[in-house]
Amino acid sequence: MGKKLALGAVLGVVAGAVAGVLMAPKSGKQTRGDIKKTAVKLKKDATKKAKEVQKKATVKKKSVAKKK
Repeated sequence: MGKKLALGAVLGVVAGAVAGVLMAPKSGKQTRGDIKKTAVKLKKDATKKAKEVQKKATVKKKSVAKKK
């Protein structure tokens, strides 16, 4: 259940960011620039979160292994 909620939240953020950029009254060049900046930021944030989750999973795995 938690994974679905997290995925839904991420998709909601992405959809909101895309909708906001596309609805803004800017030229095509400015809009493309905004989309690129947003994509780069989202990728950076997603990579950071993935590393955090991987680190926590590794710690949990080691903790479970010690209990055996």
